[in-house]
Amino acid sequence: MVPQHVLVLNASYEPINVCSVRRALVLLLKEKAEILEHRPRAIRGVSRDYPSPHVIRLVYRVKVPRYEARRMSRRALFARDGYECQYCGSRAKLTVDHVVPRSRGGDSSWFNVVTSCSTCNARKGDALCHEVQMYPRSKPRPPRPDVFIDVATPRRPEEWTPYLAAA
Repeated sequence: MVPQHVLVLNASYEPINVCSVRRALVLLLKEKAEILEHRPRAIRGVSRDYPSPHVIRLVYRVKVPRYEARRMSRRALFARDGYECQYCGSRAKLTVDHVVPRSRGGDSSWFNVVTSCSTCNARKGDALCHEVQMYPRSKPRPPRPDVFIDVATPRRPEEWTPYLAAA
């Protein structure tokens, strides 16, 4: 069975997360969220049937950490950079490259890492960009909010489009 995902919106309709149907039901039963969209098939309980949530909205506003403060992962980094090397555009053998190498004092933050193919990463080595004339195609930055949604669920359901388009 394919796991079903539920889009979670803040009280302000800002997309903040993706969760399982089970977690969404807990939020609904505790009256911490409301259903905005549901699937046609209901979930059978002991005493009654419940609508299967597809999009829920929290009834109170949750403070979400700024996106640059969110934990960085390879998947999120690759999604941010469109799954292509930021030096040559290749989509094969992707790795993580530090623009300012760690050996030269660079850190592992959204502002210093880019997606790189293994060939470009090896060619750049521990040199600075200007030393080898290799510059990233786009400036490293924190990802857009919807990148975390893409990482959580590879295929976006059509029902989510109106809620993600506003973000």
